[in-house]
Amino acid sequence: VSNGRVDREKLAGALRENPANFGKLERIIHPLVRDAQQKFLDEQRSAGAVFAVLDIPLLFETGAESRVDTIVVVSCPPDVQRQRVLARPGMTEEKFQMILARQLPDGEKRRRANFVIDTSRGIPEAHEQVRSVLANLSAERKGKDNA
Repeated sequence: VSNGRVDREKLAGALRENPANFGKLERIIHPLVRDAQQKFLDEQRSAGAVFAVLDIPLLFETGAESRVDTIVVVSCPPDVQRQRVLARPGMTEEKFQMILARQLPDGEKRRRANFVIDTSRGIPEAHEQVRSVLANLSAERKGKDNA
């Protein structure tokens, strides 16, 4: 911690040196994240929201898929993913490989998803796909409400 904030570079270095510390970190962070997600969902429910979206990067890897009704996976081809990730400030090939090693393969995520948003064709197309998913979910909900 530096100036009240997590020093992401130091943390990444420590995790590279000892990947077993991922488990320790996750045991600290994941309950806090789950609590924040539940609070958010409760607030949305109280506000009468029809849908609420949780962004859970390690959804399958943490077993969180059991806590959601619908799974939407955002995906792109591996070469596009690699290019985008390596363009981030401070990202290295080593960090990228460490991230990939902790994730379920993209094809498996796609297989388990209810919907897949393919971002390889750019943001406008991805937005259109999101609108389509929401339309499908709205129609599905209306069908259940009328049953």
